Amino acid sequence: MKFVSSVLSLLLLGEAAVAFTPQYKTTKSSSFLQSAASNSGSAGTGEGWIDPSAPVNSEAALKKTLQKSLEGNKFQKRLSLLGSTGSIGTQTLEIVDACPDNFVVDALSAGNNAQLMAEQVMKYHPKVASLATPEAAQELKRLLTKAGCTDMPDIVHGEEGILEAATVASADTVVTGIVGAAGLKPTIEAIKLKKDIALANKETLISGGAVINPLVEEYGINMLPADSEHSAIFQCLQGVPEGGLRRVILTASGGAFRDLSKDELFKMCEEDPRVVQAKATTHPNWDMGAKITLDSATMMNKGLEVIEAHYLFGASYDDIDIVVHPQSIVHSMVETQDTSCIAQLGWADMRLPLVYSISWPHRLKLPYKPLDLAQLGSLTFKAPDHEKYPCIGLAYEAGRTGGTMTAVLNAANEAANEMFREDVGLGFLDIPKLIEGAMEAHKEDLKLKDVQLDDILQCDEWARQHVVAASESYKNAPILL
Repeated sequence: MKFVSSVLSLLLLGEAAVAFTPQYKTTKSSSFLQSAASNSGSAGTGEGWIDPSAPVNSEAALKKTLQKSLEGNKFQKRLSLLGSTGSIGTQTLEIVDACPDNFVVDALSAGNNAQLMAEQVMKYHPKVASLATPEAAQELKRLLTKAGCTDMPDIVHGEEGILEAATVASADTVVTGIVGAAGLKPTIEAIKLKKDIALANKETLISGGAVINPLVEEYGINMLPADSEHSAIFQCLQGVPEGGLRRVILTASGGAFRDLSKDELFKMCEEDPRVVQAKATTHPNWDMGAKITLDSATMMNKGLEVIEAHYLFGASYDDIDIVVHPQSIVHSMVETQDTSCIAQLGWADMRLPLVYSISWPHRLKLPYKPLDLAQLGSLTFKAPDHEKYPCIGLAYEAGRTGGTMTAVLNAANEAANEMFREDVGLGFLDIPKLIEGAMEAHKEDLKLKDVQLDDILQCDEWARQHVVAASESYKNAPILL
């Protein structure tokens, strides 16, 4: 990311009025678009399924779930929390506050927010506290000393610090709330120590699924989804026997442009790109980080979730569908072999999937607002427009290709997403074009077998650089209508 950031600073120089102007429109000729459009309903062939990383869809998973359920709610989990000062981390700590008998915090890892980390250390008394830089770690030590901390943790920093937090001996569950490829190494090392993973880092499976899934099976750990859609699927699958799952149905809010037709969106991109830029980074339902909000506007977030669902639950890409559900109350569904559909509903509260990921399969009593269907009145659903949202097709194509292609998709999207938000002269519709270009270029070096962590990290870096370089030609290119 240092390379991308330095290039961004150069691109900002000499910025012209072309900023945020779309440089292309998608057409039905795109192979990626055709691939996505053909994905409607379960193919029912049974082809393309894999062993899941989440504890579902097998006799062993059923036995494990039953065994843990019978333990009752007097359990205690010891947590290592990666990303403790972000939204995932702070909400996880709210759960710890609500259930102090069930959770102990043994390690905290975060970015550079030394002040908040100091407050967390004073409250939860972890054994390890890690920050991103040596300067932040030094500031943390100063703040703790000033606060009279009598139980000083091991204060570490950088990549080694994250690894130390993830592998602290006493923790049995690692909550991966950090963003990006930085979550891969600590997750892998935690798995090797047979720690369960509460998965809030999408890149772990989107980029690294080919590496992670075999490790999950080898070390016998539980991979427990902590985001709302995959938690919903996971909850719906509790008790579904081996071979009982027919189809996964991911729900999507539709993002910032859900109420516009394809033609209306493309016209707005052409005539008022600045309005598009502002709208694309504002979610209609809730406040999220800028990157995720833009991913929601392009619906790449849902495409990435398709890949994650494939690795978590084993379903083939032909058996994973997306449906737009603006109310965001049905968080996702599964269809069983007898065509029954099972859905998980709830208010849009990130704490709900988080608490299930760290307490599974138990159900803890929490003081949250109950769902009131009468208050809602109605729930609506519609199919996504694949021409309007070409990123969906790109994700399906990357997933079906497999190997290192999903790492390229993810990294290219992150780079294009960042540049769009940094106002370097890209249009909203340039985002999928840049991603598609990186995927096409990667076909020459695609690796499908024996993929290793180094392969993923190298492809991640290459894709980011490719997008930055390719973006130069889009900034002043003529608009194609």
